[in-house]
Formats: sequence, structure tokens, C-alpha cells
Amino acid sequence: MKDKIQAYIQSIEGELFALSDQIFDLAEISCQEVRSCRILEEYLERNGFQVEHNVGGMEHSFRAIYEQGEGGPSFGLLAEYDALSMGHGCGHHMQGPVVLGAAMCIKEHLAGRPCRIVVYGTPAEESLGGKIIMQENGCFQDIDIALMMHGAPDTCVDVKTMALENFRVTFHGVEAHAAMTPEKGRSALDGILISFQGIEFMREHVLEDTRIHYTILDAGGPTNVVPGKAVAEYTLRSYNTQYLAEVVSRFMDILKGSALITGTTYTVERDPAYRAKIPSFPLNDLIMENARAFGAPRLAPPREKTGSTDFGNVMYEVPGSCIRVAFVPAGTPAHSEGYVKAGKSEDAHMAVRYGAEILAGTCLDILERPELLTEIKEDFARQKEMMGKDI
Repeated sequence: MKDKIQAYIQSIEGELFALSDQIFDLAEISCQEVRSCRILEEYLERNGFQVEHNVGGMEHSFRAIYEQGEGGPSFGLLAEYDALSMGHGCGHHMQGPVVLGAAMCIKEHLAGRPCRIVVYGTPAEESLGGKIIMQENGCFQDIDIALMMHGAPDTCVDVKTMALENFRVTFHGVEAHAAMTPEKGRSALDGILISFQGIEFMREHVLEDTRIHYTILDAGGPTNVVPGKAVAEYTLRSYNTQYLAEVVSRFMDILKGSALITGTTYTVERDPAYRAKIPSFPLNDLIMENARAFGAPRLAPPREKTGSTDFGNVMYEVPGSCIRVAFVPAGTPAHSEGYVKAGKSEDAHMAVRYGAEILAGTCLDILERPELLTEIKEDFARQKEMMGKDI
């Protein structure tokens, strides 16, 4: 079967490389992925998939389904396609062509077996966390596993990602002349500074993998005016979603205390919450078996801990994994000019080929050996229960 997968992907790789280059050249940023989305939809429509536009409350998203028979596994293939302001400095232009190639390969090798292939186009990963909004609006409930591809310096999978909560807080005080009548003022900036100090005291008394960042977005004006308004941003992270909720509760108390101390009030803008993913070890192992079988470059051990991603929210509810395929020199950071420069290189094209082969091979292995899906689901349930206790 591996030889058949390889031969099929290579028969369509020219189309996949052209799609990757086209999305790279469009470089549409989050929430503006009009053409990038549409060219992926059009390809799927031409090849027998039923495509639904703008799903899950997100513009420039889609769900494309090909189904044969009933009672078979439902494979979810997810793709991002938003660029950064610098261009495709995170390699998202490769993801759509990879999952399209994998979807087409699975479709061509079903051999009469029941199966559902679901391709999700997921915009705005770099800004809003589009998958979070889509999930809240009913997406990803129709799949048994969720799979993605990402370009990287090495070929590997991930184990843990960080849950994340982000807040913009505006403190409201009373303006006054800082020299003549300071007693009449209540400094909004003081509210922010006290909150920062409170966080520093809390930092000693949280689990060591907790991360808390803050910055001042608007300090409120010149030094000779007691600021009546000031704005700060706070980001809180943990590798455990439930524990992060406890940290957030304590953070909210710090805001209340800061306002009481300074005689100010405050308002809070809260972004969608990123969850820590539940790792799927059997699925990770199966993906890496396929990476080895197809000869993917620079194989590396799993990344034990990484940052935050909206894919974590999907993987909190559904077993999933993302294969990272090497296409940039070792040590090249994401969101860099190095990624942009390599975006249309031969290595990038080969990463598209390898990614499509690996994802197709993973799904067809599960289709041939249904016990694998049972093992994946049982392990996922155990991992989720353990994560709930691991605080």
C-alpha cells in the first residue's frame, strides 16, 4: 500500500506544488484569506467533495466531505492558510495542498470500504484562533481523529501544548494636574502597576510551568497629568487547562485588589481561550511510522513541550496529531524571514509531498486495521482523565 500511496501522490504533486506556490504568493493575512480559501474549495469541488462555505461562524472557512458507505471511520484533515504581515513566515501555505493530496489519495484507495473524509479549512490561526470559534459553533464533532501538517526545521510530532488566556484590561481613574491638585486624581496607571506587582507575588506560588506575561499598551499620557485611563495586556499559560482556570481566577482577584488599592475601576476584554491539547501517543507513533516509511527528512524525537495553538482546542475533544515536516535549515525559527525565503523552494515542495503521503498513509493504515482506531480512542480517554488530575 505504501508504494501505491507514493505513486499516487507523485502523480498529482505538480498540482499540489502549484497550489502551495499560489497561496504563498497571495500571502493573505488572518480574516482576509479570500482567494486562498477559494482555490482550495474549488479543487475539492472539482474532485467530488461536497463543499460548505463559511462554516462555524468564520468567514473564509469551509468543510468538504466525501463519504462512501456507512459505519466507517471519519478522518478529519485540517488546514490553515493565513499569512503573517511579513508573508508566509510560518509555512501555512503548504497545509492546504498537503491535506488535499492526502484526501484525494484516501478517496482513491478506499476499495469499497466505508469511510468519511472531512477536510476543514480553518482561517485566522495567527490572530483570532479560528478553530476555537469554529468549534464553539459545532465544527469538528463529525470526525474520529484530527490530523494536520506543519512545516518545520525537523520532522517530528508534538506532545504538549500550552493552554492560554489573554486579556486586555482598561483601568479607569480620575484625571488631575499632577503638580497642583494630585489629591483630586486617581491614577489608572497605578492600577496597572499594582496589578503587575501582584502578579510577581503570585508567580512564586504557582506550578513551575505556568507562564505569565504582561505589557502596557497605553500608559495614559504625559507625566504632569494623573492618567484617567490606561490599558494593559496580560497573557497567562499552563500545560494544564484546568489548572490555568485556577490561575485565571487568582488573576481576577489581583485586578480587583489593584482597583481597590488605587481607587480606580477597570473593564476586561477576554480573548477566546486556548486549551492544552490531549496528546495521542498511539496516533503520534503511527504518524512517525509513516514518516519513516516514506523517507521524510531529518526525523527527530517528539517535541515534549511547545507553545499555544488553537489546534489544542480540537485535540482537547478529539484524538489528533500534527506532523511537522522539515523544509527549512535546522534551528530556523518560525515567524522568520528564513521561513519566507524557503516557502517556494524544492524543500518546501518535498515537504508537501511527504506531508500528503504521511497523512494518507496514517488514515489508510487505520482503515485497513480498525483496531488502531479503537486503541487511539481508548488511549485518548485515559490521557484526558489523567490531565484532569495532573494539577
